[in-house]
Amino acid sequence: MGKTMWRAVVAGGAAIVFTGVTAVPAGAAEGGVSFSRVTVNGGKPIVIGVNEEVEVRAAFRMTTKLKFDFGPTVLPYRGKLSSGDRLYSAVITSDCKVVDKAKGICDVDEWLYIDPRHVDFGNEDAGTWKTAAQVYLPGNAQDIDDVNLPLQVKRATRVTVNASPEPVAAGKTLTVTGRVTRANWNTHTYQGYAGRTVSLQFKAAGASSYTRVKKVTSSGTGALKTTVKATKPGTWRWTYYGNSTSGAKSSTGDYVAVR
Repeated sequence: MGKTMWRAVVAGGAAIVFTGVTAVPAGAAEGGVSFSRVTVNGGKPIVIGVNEEVEVRAAFRMTTKLKFDFGPTVLPYRGKLSSGDRLYSAVITSDCKVVDKAKGICDVDEWLYIDPRHVDFGNEDAGTWKTAAQVYLPGNAQDIDDVNLPLQVKRATRVTVNASPEPVAAGKTLTVTGRVTRANWNTHTYQGYAGRTVSLQFKAAGASSYTRVKKVTSSGTGALKTTVKATKPGTWRWTYYGNSTSGAKSSTGDYVAVR
């Protein structure tokens, strides 16, 4: 088996076992088990920092009339379905909640955990993963399927902001600085993210949303700096929209009074 960053798989309780019938239900995958209605992290990218274990919620439906020992679970994988890399530290699943006992249908809730401090976890793990669903059957057998659900695993970013002077006279120059950094899973630190296009946004006092003022490219150390003319009071922030391996992030807002 390839790299597997796992610590434990813990089932929530005694799984429902559909006993006495071994016929394969209509629509089931080879092996007598099918999985459907699979959702992972609400369809959003899985964004991971450097020290905090991330909890990922998942849910799915399993259809089978076979007995099974434990599981079922869904999990990210790359490479071969049965022997490729798998991405999780621990998995906790609920009982298999019966939807239709006669048809062998039940629903499962899952909590999947990914710990970036794991020795096998590194920057190369950012990108697109696939989703496998599996259940263990008697006699050390298992049914494992690709459920055709791509997962985006991304390195977390951080963005800071500072606008000065505060307050500023109307019509005068306001300097807005900040920095964009990205999680380095190899060193467990945040490092400056160079060459990123970051938007400077402004929300006027009393407004409900931000508008984009200009775009700035981060320096070799991830630094951001620009100037604008102060016309009215409001809040400034930087927003980085992310890419295929890095999460999107906005800084907190910095309110500047204009007098």
